[in-house]
Amino acid sequence: MIRFAFALALAAPLAACATVPPVAAELPDAAPYAEGRDAMADVDAALARAAERGTRVLLVMGGNWCHDSRALAGWLETPRLAALVAERYEPVYVHVAYPNGGERTNIAVARRFGIDELPGTPNVFVITPEGRLVNPETVTGWRNASSRSEEAIYTELAALADR
Repeated sequence: MIRFAFALALAAPLAACATVPPVAAELPDAAPYAEGRDAMADVDAALARAAERGTRVLLVMGGNWCHDSRALAGWLETPRLAALVAERYEPVYVHVAYPNGGERTNIAVARRFGIDELPGTPNVFVITPEGRLVNPETVTGWRNASSRSEEAIYTELAALADR
């Protein structure tokens, strides 16, 4: 019974990361979601930089334990997407997880921008320097990031930068 409960506890976070990854060698991979950081301070700093530069904040909430979160972070490091992000965004990565079956960590960051629930990971927030969420309808729709193409990600982020 204890083994079953342990297996179930391990399965819950993985279920939140919704898609089955393609062959891992085909995906870029990165692990920028640091636990224990002051996420709200990181977001505040990104908003300040965005105001100085006239860009938007690209807030990605995910976890290094999630293949979709790692794949999206990896895509954002590819030359084409990295150039777009450097020119149009101030990126900030925030770690989220369900610690011991409790409430998601750093959920206050999402709630700050009007998103009360994070049904999976990753979540992508595009925010103006004034703190307005540009894409409330698509924030939680990135759970398939590992199956998206670089072109699809580029197209969506380029459009959001101009919205």
